[in-house]
Amino acid sequence: MPAVLLDLEGTLFAKGEPLPGAAEAVDTLRARGLGLRFLTNIDSRPPVRVAEELAGYGLDVPVAELFTPVSAARELFAGLPDASVFTLVSTGLRGEFAHLATTAPFTHVLVGDCQDTLDYSTLDGAFRALRGGADLVALQRGRYFRRDDGDHVDTGAVVAGLEYAAGVEATVLGKPSTDFFALAARSLGVEVADCVVVGDDATTDIEGGLAAGAVTVQVRTGKYAAQHAEGLTGRARAEVDSIVDLPALLATLVP
Repeated sequence: MPAVLLDLEGTLFAKGEPLPGAAEAVDTLRARGLGLRFLTNIDSRPPVRVAEELAGYGLDVPVAELFTPVSAARELFAGLPDASVFTLVSTGLRGEFAHLATTAPFTHVLVGDCQDTLDYSTLDGAFRALRGGADLVALQRGRYFRRDDGDHVDTGAVVAGLEYAAGVEATVLGKPSTDFFALAARSLGVEVADCVVVGDDATTDIEGGLAAGAVTVQVRTGKYAAQHAEGLTGRARAEVDSIVDLPALLATLVP
């Protein structure tokens, strides 16, 4: 089995705490010589910050093994030197895109986590840029995210509002985009069909993995219980109670 593409939040940690046995499970996968990539839709902070947080959970994940929508956006705009981008992102991400042109007429509207920057004027500016012909690019479009104090509105709600108002459709850079999974697989020198995607979110991890052609495994942590109650689960190739059960399962999934 060439590679495992692991979700982070809800799979390896949740509500600001590492999930029991997560670090040991990752160490076991590494010891078996499996290629690992860590896929996340975290769009409020840069990859280096994510890696630092994971270290705090006892998870040794180099930045080079992380795939985030921020990484994908930087790669996208590196290939578009003439782009002028209206950014609707968090304060923590502004430095990641400070090199981009930001003057009208805009070619793109980039939307990510904007809980500390969103107001009507900014939202209306994004709308007007879209009406002027800019393309809508979403770092991700999750419905909600989970913190230690409960669930909160995620980036997808803002993206959906702009799509509706401007009559456009967003290009999504993070999960469940099949390109996102393909990029992670290619970095390991393998095809997505040779990978196992593991995560808690049926709408991003599992649906995205299935669409990309990967073997999928859903963990019953994180968002699983809420999504199971909504009838969203059940499509993964296999389910396990937690990441702790993954090493034993892998040998049975792929010859």
